Amino acid sequence: MGNTAGVEISHADRVYWREEALTKGDLADYYREIAPVLLAHLRDRPFTIKQHYTVPRGPFRWIKDAPPELPEWIPVSPQPAKSRGGELVRYPLVNDVESLSWMVDFGVVDLHVWPSRVDAPDRPDFVLFDLDPAGVDFRDVARAALLSRDALAAVGLRSYPMTTGGEGMHVRVPIERRHTHADARWFAEVIAGALRDTSKGLITLERDRERRRGVFLDTKVNGHGQQIVAPYSVRPLPHAPVAAPLRWDEVGDELDPRHFTMDVVLERARREGDLYAPVLGGRQRLDRALASV
Repeated sequence: MGNTAGVEISHADRVYWREEALTKGDLADYYREIAPVLLAHLRDRPFTIKQHYTVPRGPFRWIKDAPPELPEWIPVSPQPAKSRGGELVRYPLVNDVESLSWMVDFGVVDLHVWPSRVDAPDRPDFVLFDLDPAGVDFRDVARAALLSRDALAAVGLRSYPMTTGGEGMHVRVPIERRHTHADARWFAEVIAGALRDTSKGLITLERDRERRRGVFLDTKVNGHGQQIVAPYSVRPLPHAPVAAPLRWDEVGDELDPRHFTMDVVLERARREGDLYAPVLGGRQRLDRALASV
């Protein structure tokens, strides 16, 4: 057994990524070391457990309600679930390194939280533009992210890019917590429509996977109860890629999301701190942005 932040990691020597010789213990160590920049992005946000029974690319289950195994010292937040007719769901809160370590021991690999916090669950603090390739290269995803940045800058909004650890990218727009989830989605749809119309076929809003080609800009990720992958989250994919916050000057044809391994991201955090710190506590307002159009 390994011991991380006072939590025993069972089967710490279990190989999670054979091609990299990385173990469950290595994952726990990464999260402990990245916690100083990661936890601010998890704290007080409803957390959905994605429990892998054995290894990252094996069977898993989603758990929204706090499972019986959850220790009493991990807080929970009851939130009404629209999918359950308003029934309260007791979401865990991962507010400290001990809770994070327990989640890893329980089989969690990647971290998924709401775009709002429990003190104002109906008020998101960012708008998310989720960019996924459909039959195109990652360089097209990077191009679409840059177009999104420029469109947002044109209405006076700053935005921040991130790899997802998979084939796509996220662009987050920090906002003041005065807007609803419906406001955030409506704003995202307005910008997405403009991007579709001006990107010469690069950006698509086609929801039918069979008909979709280009870079799909998903706006439905903005909403009450949506579970968004957190910055610095490891993904259960080959080579253990990390959802890595970026600077805009890193986004271009040469950007490769596979470059952002646990070791690389830890070194970046030590050298540069939290590149996603500006996403927290945003003061930007959507009404003012749209008034400028």
